[in-house]
Amino acid sequence: IIGIETFSSLWLQIKIILVFFNMKKKIAILGSTGSIGTQALEVIEEHFDKFQVEVLTANTNADLLIEQAIKFKPNAVVIVDETRFEEVSEKLWKHDIKTFTGEEALAQVVEMDDINIVLTALVGYAGLLPTIKAIKAKKNIALANKETLVVAGELITKLAAQNGVAILPVDSEHGAIFQCLTGEIQNKIEKIYLTASGGPFRGKKTEELKNITKEQALKHPNWDMGAKITIDSATLMNKGLEVIEAKWLFDLLPDQIDVIVHPQSIIHSIVQFEDGSMKAQMGLPDMKHPIQYALSFPFRFSSKSPRFNFMDYPQLTFEAPDKETFVNLSLAYLALEKGGNLACILNAANEIAVEAFLTDKIKFLEIAEINQKCMEEVAFIKTPTYEDYVDTNTKTREFALSLIS
Repeated sequence: IIGIETFSSLWLQIKIILVFFNMKKKIAILGSTGSIGTQALEVIEEHFDKFQVEVLTANTNADLLIEQAIKFKPNAVVIVDETRFEEVSEKLWKHDIKTFTGEEALAQVVEMDDINIVLTALVGYAGLLPTIKAIKAKKNIALANKETLVVAGELITKLAAQNGVAILPVDSEHGAIFQCLTGEIQNKIEKIYLTASGGPFRGKKTEELKNITKEQALKHPNWDMGAKITIDSATLMNKGLEVIEAKWLFDLLPDQIDVIVHPQSIIHSIVQFEDGSMKAQMGLPDMKHPIQYALSFPFRFSSKSPRFNFMDYPQLTFEAPDKETFVNLSLAYLALEKGGNLACILNAANEIAVEAFLTDKIKFLEIAEINQKCMEEVAFIKTPTYEDYVDTNTKTREFALSLIS
């Protein structure tokens, strides 16, 4: 994990403060009305004595944001949709909650002095700039927005190292790797295995996927997630993005990251060390566990979540992913190996393609076709700057939209 040795030393000091002065960890949740954000608030509600909500933000869901703010009483909220600002502000002023609006406010609010940790639960490219701002303000990051490292992993890791900031993974797979590595700082990783459920179309071939509907694609067998990530899971793009994210989180080479399909979603990921031994993190598929661990680290807090029973799962099975049918996983490995801005191109194209599929403008298999075409046609930059990432993102989206038109 980025800055983990510095972070471990820092936490020795913070532990003393937390234990002897019973201080609450003050949290900003970017994207509090989404799937990760709402579950994070459930975790916080269960541990009101440990956490305090400092900031909540939402894109357009003003009604839920207002409800959350009144219940958790943050210092400030941000509603990105400026047309809903007056409504939110009017409802919250009497509760002494500051209200801001716009994308600029979203990027600035993470710099508030009282914040200890920023949970980035935004969807897609939108999480990049707020995360950069939070890192520069020396806030530790609980990262649920994998696209931040996919788009600009090299930039983000350098900034985190320069600012002594830890990036704690919230994805169940990366959270599992993180837990397996705790206490193993001196032990060399040989390989990691990211597990995948296989999504709703595991075992199907290309011919069977031609007429898939969005309703079918949104029926994930194990996880309850937002629409974007659920479609990404169905195309295996989500696993591809996780492969790229893992490279930056754990400083690995492409051939050190493997994907195995595990339909039961009980083993969340595995680390293999250089002596051949392996550690796996297991549990029922429940996002509240990795959210809580990222927020509570280095402690483990109690949880009321259901417990795993081996007798309910007499068989745990594994198989290789079908990269020929689910092309997006192969595209992600290509982006990882080539580097530069190629992962940024892939992410931008995929965001446009998934939205087009969800609005019935393209077919299921065309998502990967658009992604591949953008990777072939949009200009490749070997050593991109932040401005290059912004420009690449814009140009890729424009090109992808032209393909859809």
